[in-house]
Amino acid sequence: MEDYFQGSLLDAGRPADLGDLALRRTVLKGGAWVDVMPGWVTGSDDLFLRLQTEVPWRAESREMYERVVDVPRLLCHYDSDATLPDPLLDEARERLGDHYQGELGERFATAGLCYYRDGRDSVAWHGDRIGRGRSADTMVAIISLGAARRLSLRPRDGGEQIGFSLGHGDLVVMGGSCQRTWDHAILKTSKPVGPRISVQFRPRNVL
Repeated sequence: MEDYFQGSLLDAGRPADLGDLALRRTVLKGGAWVDVMPGWVTGSDDLFLRLQTEVPWRAESREMYERVVDVPRLLCHYDSDATLPDPLLDEARERLGDHYQGELGERFATAGLCYYRDGRDSVAWHGDRIGRGRSADTMVAIISLGAARRLSLRPRDGGEQIGFSLGHGDLVVMGGSCQRTWDHAILKTSKPVGPRISVQFRPRNVL
């Protein structure tokens, strides 16, 4: 990957590490909630650059509206028994499991990585409703690395859209009924933005 990346001045020269989990919860309607922890990964530029070059990113295509289209981002998925591409991600998954196991009732298992090369890359409105997320409360924890992009959320039954600007080591956790009762997206933007990597931790059988 050779996409231009402009690091954060706060991260310059710092090795990647994890801070304390001082999360701020926003309660949404319908039993959903979102926790946010800005800058949880300190020195996140270091981690971003390692993942950018070392993850075996792949392009995918999907059939939509009777034609095959390219997925507008690069992807890599790690099952629960796979070796993650950086030890800091193992530590992050364990720390998140320790923090949320009492509320979630289980630990995070899989890791999905997305590489957004610029503002033309995106993910459309959706909820993680394949598997247990379709009928049961669950959690999805996302670490955002690189350039900031807006995570937008809107209730499935209509209502006001909200959003969070995430980048440079920020953590967001969507929990409760969020996957069933809300949709989320990273929308395309015409503004000049650099590349971003998101790391999504999920329990087993949540996609």
